[in-house]
Amino acid sequence: MTPDHVAHGLRASYALPHATSDLVLAWERGALTPTHSELTALAGVLWCSPGELIARPRTLREHRVARGFAPQDVARAVGHEFPAYARMEESGQWRGTDRQSAALAELLGLSLPDLVTVTGQEGRLADLLRTAARTRWQAYVGPVSRIVPLDRRLLEETLQELHRAYQGRMAATLSWSGGGAADDASDAGRDFLDGIVDTFWTSLGNRTG
Repeated sequence: MTPDHVAHGLRASYALPHATSDLVLAWERGALTPTHSELTALAGVLWCSPGELIARPRTLREHRVARGFAPQDVARAVGHEFPAYARMEESGQWRGTDRQSAALAELLGLSLPDLVTVTGQEGRLADLLRTAARTRWQAYVGPVSRIVPLDRRLLEETLQELHRAYQGRMAATLSWSGGGAADDASDAGRDFLDGIVDTFWTSLGNRTG
C-alpha cells in the first residue's frame, strides 16, 4: 500500500478527513506521532493491531496504545482523574501511589524494568547504580530497594556484583596498559556505567530466572 492508499482508507473508512499522504509519510519517518484514534484507525487500515505498529514500547503512552486502551480507561482503572493522568502521560512524570503503580503494571502487563521506565525512575536508578559501583555499594541497597522493591539479599548480591565488575574492569585496564593509561581505564569504566541499568536487570534476571 502506498501512502496515498493508506490516507484514502483513513478518510473513507475511519472519518479522518485530515489524513493525507504527507501525514502518513510523517508518521513513517517519525516526524509526527499519531494520536490514539489515528493509530487505531491506521491499524485498521493495515489489518493489524496497534501494538504491532510500535517497536518496543518505552513510554507510558506506547505501552497503553500497545494494549489497546484509551487513556480514560487507564485513568479509571488506576484511580486517577483523567486530566491528571493525561498530564502524567504527556510529561512522562508518574505521580501515582504504590497501589496505583501496581494497578498500572497489572493493567498494562508491565515487567518491573518497564514499570521503572514508564514511571520516570530509570534515571534515578541509573544514578544510584553508578555511585554504588564506584563507591561503597552497601549504602545504596536501601535507596535502590525503594525503586526496585525486591528481596534485600537479592539486591545486595546484585549491587555487590556490579561493584566488583566495575572495579575489576578498571583494575584490569590499568594492568593491561602497564598501570599508566588512565584514559583507557576511564573509557572502560564509562562504557560500563553507561550500560549499568541493563546490566543490573540482567544480573537480577540471572538470579531469579
